[in-house]
Amino acid sequence: MNDLALPDMLDNYFPVLVFILVGLAFGCAPIFLGWLIAPNNPDSEKLSPFECGFEPFEDSRMKFDVRYYLIAIIFILFDLEIAFLFPWASIFKEIVSTEAVKLFGFVEMFVFIGILVVGYVYAWVKGALDWE
Repeated sequence: MNDLALPDMLDNYFPVLVFILVGLAFGCAPIFLGWLIAPNNPDSEKLSPFECGFEPFEDSRMKFDVRYYLIAIIFILFDLEIAFLFPWASIFKEIVSTEAVKLFGFVEMFVFIGILVVGYVYAWVKGALDWE
């Protein structure tokens, strides 16, 4: 490596170094200032655990029912699949106006919605949507 390559490399990476330093300053400065300036006088009332103003009913590490996660996954699945309807709806006029694509676009969307309905009925029959 010659002597001229090092200053060029420093010139190229100096903005990256400044960006990293400014980012660290913005991230660490509020933490340091909070530790430095904030009053620190804990008492037993401030250190006690609470849930919405009440004493905790159970251990915070209790296990959630699996049905909660199942409902959440089904919601995310159908929510994402419904999001695929928006691009189709935004170009619906172009699909209908083109004769070659008209029937294909219509059938493809019905196939997609049919798959959604089959998945919904399957989840319903399996009892994934029942909450007792």
